[in-house]
This record gives sequence, structure tokens and C-alpha cells, in this order.
Amino acid sequence: MNQTLFSHRTDSTDSLKHIGIIMDGNGRWAKSKGLKRIEGHRRGSQSVKDIIEGAMDFGVDTLTLYAFSAENWKRPSQEIKDIMNLLRYFIKTELNNLNNAGVKLNILGDISVLSKDIIKNISNALKITSNNKKLNLVVAINYGSRQEITKAIKNIVTQVKSGDIDISDISEKTISQNLDTNGTPDPDLIIRTGGEFRLSNFLLWQAAYSELIFSDIPWPDFSKKDLEAAINVYKSRIRRFGGI
Repeated sequence: MNQTLFSHRTDSTDSLKHIGIIMDGNGRWAKSKGLKRIEGHRRGSQSVKDIIEGAMDFGVDTLTLYAFSAENWKRPSQEIKDIMNLLRYFIKTELNNLNNAGVKLNILGDISVLSKDIIKNISNALKITSNNKKLNLVVAINYGSRQEITKAIKNIVTQVKSGDIDISDISEKTISQNLDTNGTPDPDLIIRTGGEFRLSNFLLWQAAYSELIFSDIPWPDFSKKDLEAAINVYKSRIRRFGGI
């Protein structure tokens, strides 16, 4: 695993509760093998299952996967259609496995724009897995952090106008409570696969003190061993949160 790091490396004994992953590199993986982009996404869905299993094996409480960003709608219509078909297939084929494994599914993002059948399948999956406690699996679909923060600001302004809160009472906690991730701890570790070095509008507020690891490995090739290697790098750091 390439361990080119965005933040400096130190030693750490911090516990690891929440991992966020930007699953990147599907298209480039497919192109490197002379395949259509959809084949990269198909192979990437296999990595999702492997990493979910790995997160449970390593005692992670919450795993957030960046599946489809608010900006991904700019992609060719056929690719979007293929991705949505994969989403349908994944929910249909893996729901029982996730439920039996004790995985609780949550969604981050605005799914109201998805097709009715996908919304129905997602709602059903949320209901079926709602009492599971082994792993909190958060899938970010049609999600963008700037959009999330903008919505939070609008909510707070509405509360001020209605007199529910005073402007002087607005704090970081107020903002966090109005984000879509309210109730979920901030990610301790964010991993991006595929060789890019940016967060791409993913959990920008929540990532303020996350450790960041950028891997050259494309998502379709990212394995449980690579996840373990990233966790070991994380454990070698000290998280000071601005202190000494």
C-alpha cells in the first residue's frame, strides 16, 4: 500500500471508531485493463463487501462509504444509469447478508431524486437493519458536504428567526447538531483510494481533525489487507486536536 500521507506521521494509541472512505479509481482501473467503466464499478462493489467485513473484523463502529457525490450527476448519462443499476442489484443481493451480519444501514445525502424503486428498496433496507449493532454502515449517496453545511446554516437561520435560539448561542455544537451526520461521531480516519489527493466535498466539517491517508491503489483492488495497513498507519499517529 502506498503510504503517501497528507498529514505528518506521529505515534498514536487512539482508538478507531469511525472510518470514512472515498472509493475512487473504478474508471481508471477499468481503463487500465481495456474494459468499460462499468466493469470498474462492478469490481468496486466486490471491494465494498470485503471492506465491510474487514471493518467488522477490526472492531470499527461506523464505516462511511462515499458512493455517489452530488457532483457525480455531471458524468455521462449511461454511466449514471449503470451505477444506479448496480445500486439496485447490491441492495437486492446483499441485504440479507448485511442483516445477518448485524450491519445497520444508514444513508447520508438526498435520495429523493433517485428513482422510486430505489428509494423504496433503500427504505426497506433501513427498516430491516434498524436494530442491528455490529456495524453502522453509512452510505453517502447524492451527498455533498458544502450542500450539507448550506442546509445546516439555513436551518439555524430559521431557528433564530422563529426565536427558538438566540444568535449569541450559536456554537460549533449548534452547527454539528444541524448537519445530516448529527448523532454520528466524526471520522477518526479518512481513506481515499485511487491516487488522488483531495476530499472532493466529503465530510468537510466533520473531517477537521480526521487523520487522512491517500492510497495509490484503485478501489477495485483495495482489499481487507490494505484496510488493515491503513489502520496500522493511523495507529502510529498521535492525535493532539490542537494541543501539545
